Amino acid sequence: MLERLHKILAGAGYGSRRQCEKFISEGRVRVDDKIITERGTKIDPSKNKIYFNNQLIKPGKKVYYLLNKPKGYVCTNDDPEGRRRVIDLLPDKNLRLYTVGRIDLDSSGLILVTNDGELCNLLTHPRYQVPKTYWVMIKGALSPQALTRLQKGVWLSEGKTNPVRLRIIKKTYQDTTLELTLREGKNREVRRILAQVGCPVKELKRISIGPLKLGPLKPGQYRPLNQREIQNLLKITHHNQDNSYRPAGKPTVSRQILRTYPNSSVPPLAGQKY
Repeated sequence: MLERLHKILAGAGYGSRRQCEKFISEGRVRVDDKIITERGTKIDPSKNKIYFNNQLIKPGKKVYYLLNKPKGYVCTNDDPEGRRRVIDLLPDKNLRLYTVGRIDLDSSGLILVTNDGELCNLLTHPRYQVPKTYWVMIKGALSPQALTRLQKGVWLSEGKTNPVRLRIIKKTYQDTTLELTLREGKNREVRRILAQVGCPVKELKRISIGPLKLGPLKPGQYRPLNQREIQNLLKITHHNQDNSYRPAGKPTVSRQILRTYPNSSVPPLAGQKY
């Protein structure tokens, strides 16, 4: 059965389909004895041998792990500083694994690790609007002015962020704990947008990606995804892909914020029961 070459490469964990198309254009892919540079080329993987950078590709089974990233680990595969990597916590040392949605060195929480390059692209590309939820402790209180700015979107160097969805979990004299949801994937976005509104982050942990929840996993622990969870991830990415160009609705926050800031004009969370 003929399949597109870039799709086979992505399925083997060598990157997204777009990245694999670029690899083909650069002449880094060979089928049997012929270097392929034409995009859209179809081959029969059961009959042809495929080489990437002169190394034979051995398409294996796809793996999907949900891991609770501890602090002090990096999500990159190649770290020139030699720091501890998330992928080193997993048993499949010989597979080309990717972390889905990076978390910075000083943060913790849910990371999806897989060799499915196509799914990795779907979950991380901002076009597909996959929600990611964080538990965040900030120094001090969230002022009404800061709330309004978050409601409208905050300007970063890459441009203006989308409005965030958040609710206050706990308040003390010294700090405030928030639950915050984003649908973008900018580098260190949570810390940066909160810093822009004068709320430095003390602790940051991701607790969900789309339908996946962190659950009871302790830092450093992991578990494989079951088939239903994998299907749910594919379902949400395809749904968001179909609706990716629809304009976002008004930002929403919980009624707890309205009780905290009674003069705020922020609307309650649509459809939420209290």
